[in-house]
Amino acid sequence: MKGKEHILVVEDEQHLATGIKYNLDAEGYRVTTVGDGPSALELIEQDPDGVDLVVLDLMLPGMSGYAVCEALRATGKELPVLILSARTLTEDRTRGFDVGANQYLTKPFDLDEFLSRVKNLLALHRRRVERTTGAASEPVSFEFADANINFETFEVTVAGEPVRMTRLEMSLLQYFVRYEGRVIPRSELMENVWGLPWKPYTRAPDQFIRRLRRIFEPNPAEPRHFLTIRDAGYRFIAEPEDG
Repeated sequence: MKGKEHILVVEDEQHLATGIKYNLDAEGYRVTTVGDGPSALELIEQDPDGVDLVVLDLMLPGMSGYAVCEALRATGKELPVLILSARTLTEDRTRGFDVGANQYLTKPFDLDEFLSRVKNLLALHRRRVERTTGAASEPVSFEFADANINFETFEVTVAGEPVRMTRLEMSLLQYFVRYEGRVIPRSELMENVWGLPWKPYTRAPDQFIRRLRRIFEPNPAEPRHFLTIRDAGYRFIAEPEDG
């Protein structure tokens, strides 16, 4: 299937776009390059299922990469987006995830790492498509404690109050709901939610668990739903036995 996967590269620096295309072509992917956001959105609109991954620069002429990603997510598409940017500040990365990016890689980047991220994002996308079209579909809505979650519309309320969550936070929560009660290793979360290979020093799951606890736990310091299992991973319990 690898040779059939279509990657859209949105990059206005022609030499960089050419280099990215050359290396992706060499890996057997089908690659299209465009130099601005409107062209990318038009291409996806014309063939909604024809693109499997978007590699997106942030500093584009006329329409920023943030706006492109936001417009893409507004259509409801789960198409994976890998941001490539020279911006290295934490707020830039956070904003990228807030508008719906799956991953964020800073320039200049290591080619092997870039190709690894592409490979893992495409594999993650395939699994999601297979789950959607097969028997093991993702949960659409869920309720626990004072929370009500709709994974299709991204509507979340806690104690009746609306809560804003990023796409990545929703994906992590949905994975926990799907495997409620099971101890999930950090390595599994990195592979199936982030689409990245596991590295022992990676702390991304821990940071996002803390965010989920702040949103859903009455006392984040003493979690009852999102539990840390020492030396094993995490476990989600919707209805703790202690009530």
